[in-house]
Formats: sequence, C-alpha cells, structure tokens
Amino acid sequence: MLKILLGVIALAGIVFFAVLVKDCMKHYKQKTLGNESFITSGLIGAVANFFDTLGIGSFAIETSLFKNFKLVGDKKLPGTLNVGATLPTIVEALIFLTVVQVEPVTLVSMLLAAVAGALVGAGIISKLNEKAVQAAMGIALVCVALLMIAGQLNLFPVGGDAIGLTGGKLIIGIIGNFIFGALNTLGIGLYAPCMALVFALGMSPKVAFPIMMASCAILLPFASVKFIKEQAHAPKTSLAINIMGPIGVLIAAYLVKSLPLSTLKWVVVAVVLYTSFIMFKSFKSNKNAETVDSSEESA
Repeated sequence: MLKILLGVIALAGIVFFAVLVKDCMKHYKQKTLGNESFITSGLIGAVANFFDTLGIGSFAIETSLFKNFKLVGDKKLPGTLNVGATLPTIVEALIFLTVVQVEPVTLVSMLLAAVAGALVGAGIISKLNEKAVQAAMGIALVCVALLMIAGQLNLFPVGGDAIGLTGGKLIIGIIGNFIFGALNTLGIGLYAPCMALVFALGMSPKVAFPIMMASCAILLPFASVKFIKEQAHAPKTSLAINIMGPIGVLIAAYLVKSLPLSTLKWVVVAVVLYTSFIMFKSFKSNKNAETVDSSEESA
C-alpha cells in the first residue's frame, strides 16, 4: 500500500507541474506572467520550505515575506501559497513516508479526508474578492500564531506511542483532517492543527510528520490545479517556489542536524502577528476607499 501511495503522490506531482508550466507559458505569451523577481520568490520558497520540513510550516513565513516585499497581491495570496507549496511538500512526503511507520488505514483515510476538504475549500476561496481574502487571511494568521504559541507553551497534549487510530478516534481524525484540508486552501496551514490533533488522539509525535506532510502532498495538487484554472495565483512566484522550494527541503532533511527551533518559532510568531496586523490594515483601507467611492457616486 505504501508503494501505491508513493506512486500516486509522485504521479500527482508530475501532472500538477505539467499544468503549472502550461499555465506559465500561456501567461508568458500573453505578457501577463508578472513583474516580481523570480530569484527573490524562489529564495523565499527555499527558506520557507527549509523550515517547513522542520515542522515550523511555510505558509506563515511566505505570507509575511510576500506581503512585506510586495511580491503577491492579497487576492492571490491563498492560491499562490497552495500552488507554490505543492512540489516541495511532495518531496517532504516522499522522504518521511519511507522513514516513519504509520498504520495504513489511518494514513489513507486521513489523507482522503484532507483532499475532500481541500476541494471544497479551493472552490470557495478562489472566488473571494480581495477584501474578503484580506479579512480571512488576517484571521487565519492570528489562528496560526495562537496555535504556535500554544505549542511553544506546551499546551498541546504530548501524545502517546500509537501509530494508528480505530473506532471513534479514527472518525475524529477523519473529520478533523477534512476541516484542516479546507482551511489549508485559505493559507492557515495544515501542519500545526494536524499535529495538535494527532497528539490529542494519543498518537506518537513522530507519526504527525508523515500524516501532515502526506495529507498536504495529496490535497495540494488537486487544490492547486483548481486555483490555477481560476487564475487565482501569481504564476511566476508559484513556479519559482516549486523549482527552488525542494532544495530547502533536501537541505533540512539530510544536512541539518540541529537548530534553535524554539527561538525561531517565537520569531515566526512575531512576524505572523505583524503580517496579520498589516492584512487587517489593508482590509480597513479598502473598506474606507469603498465608502469614499460610494459617497462620491451618491453626490
């Protein structure tokens, strides 16, 4: 079953990348590929996915950097985060699925639940206007920060030694991953909530990595293709992250032995909260601008 799963993930990655390249070529011919720096976007993707492989997550880091460097518009942020994360996450999943053992029924059922949630979420998120995305992303970033703070303060259950779930716990795991898959398309990230759920259900902390990474590796190609078809992403940035992001993954997985992760996570929390503030500020500015426009039209 593991070999079949690995094959499905690899095949989904190949199909996704073909769709992305085709989309980028279309934008290139139409001269709508974008003016952002390919190298800068790629380096951000490499750094973010380096920390993603260590369990910190990439969405919050990329959101902060994209926002502060003004690389991606707010409306296209969720789509770009999902599309850009696809190949790096697939590489992560292929590595961790071969290293950490997970009970097959638990793994597959939670993965399928995440995919179903992502398909529902992507269909909704890709159609939101910029103001709605700004508000949603602001709230999502606050949720990410709170989850990270809870983890830092050891408020999550410490987990157990189980490598699989049965009965009611399995049902809870499936429902939870469905919800997390939908939220992932918004840019809230699946890693932190999935890790908290795995711990709460009494599973081994090590099992969180293949479950959360494989969940994203399965759901992202489906969600990302939907974002691409809806033209709800920044194609140049998405391509850059998919090319350079896996480099960060490989460095983290095979070369890095130790980092002051606790300190780094607090830094990420501060950056995430700051970016959330900026997102709410943009939302308020748009709201005020609409009010002014409405008043001028009435006059």
